[in-house]
Amino acid sequence: MSYRPPDTRLPAFVPSWLPGATHALLRVFAGALFMQHGVQKLFGLLVDPSRPWNGPPATFSQIWFAGVLEVFGGALIVLGLLTRPVAFLLAGQMAVAYFQAHAPRGFWPIRNGGESVVLFCFVFLHLFAVGSGPFSVDAALRRRKTRR
Repeated sequence: MSYRPPDTRLPAFVPSWLPGATHALLRVFAGALFMQHGVQKLFGLLVDPSRPWNGPPATFSQIWFAGVLEVFGGALIVLGLLTRPVAFLLAGQMAVAYFQAHAPRGFWPIRNGGESVVLFCFVFLHLFAVGSGPFSVDAALRRRKTRR
């Protein structure tokens, strides 16, 4: 079952493949951007050069789990593999991150630095609700299964 907005008619100038392609672009870019946060936490890559990296977080600490979820969960989102359960897990991670790290600094996300966290949370909730879309490993596996 795939998501269909209330009015599924596309304007004549919009090719039928475009909604699936834009969904895939959202999924791929959100996953890739999300992975960057984990790469910073776990490996010290892509960090601000003015702030020294103090090494990886302690194994099995909350920051370590966040980094692992960001790197590997983001990669699964990029591929569109196990999208619904992974997106649900990542949306929950973002909710926890927001309420632990950002909400105590103020109500408005723009003022407490949490706007990207909120956006990731709702993009992942969207992916949980509608799935990975037609251009994904999940869709390829479904097509392969129905051919048998």
